[in-house]
Amino acid sequence: MASPELIKEYRRFRAFQKQAQLDTEHRGAQAKIDEARVSAARMTEAYRSMAEKGAEQGACYRTLYLRDHDGVALTCEGWMFVRRVLAEGGATCVRASLLETFRLENGQCAPGDTPVEKITLEIYDQLLVDKGMATAVRIDGVDGDRHSQFLTFNDQVRGDLRRFLK
Repeated sequence: MASPELIKEYRRFRAFQKQAQLDTEHRGAQAKIDEARVSAARMTEAYRSMAEKGAEQGACYRTLYLRDHDGVALTCEGWMFVRRVLAEGGATCVRASLLETFRLENGQCAPGDTPVEKITLEIYDQLLVDKGMATAVRIDGVDGDRHSQFLTFNDQVRGDLRRFLK
């Protein structure tokens, strides 16, 4: 096998490895949130805090989310800058900017390599029928069918990405 082909195959292998790791991480984090029975109100407060820190310090938070690819939901990774949280009549929306850093088709990329994506998220409680009628929080993109089940990590934050958000 020629050297360029070998490197291409290696990069493809690494992308599949990263995809498997992110899928496992997303499932595990979602299970922890479900088990803790975090409410939409509590999650809304967390996003309000992220918006405050974003405005004051330019904080961006690591985020995992599912993106539909021909009927298959694959985990993607990025950094989210929360612009504002809007709560009206029982519905909570989050306006944010997303810097994608991993998608299976593209592989790993640095913040700013792909265009910033403006997104709107909805935070709501969902009923878990298979778990004894328990409720759990869910955060989905409302800008089409492409994004769902966002998990944003409060403890994984960067303040150096503001220049990419314009």
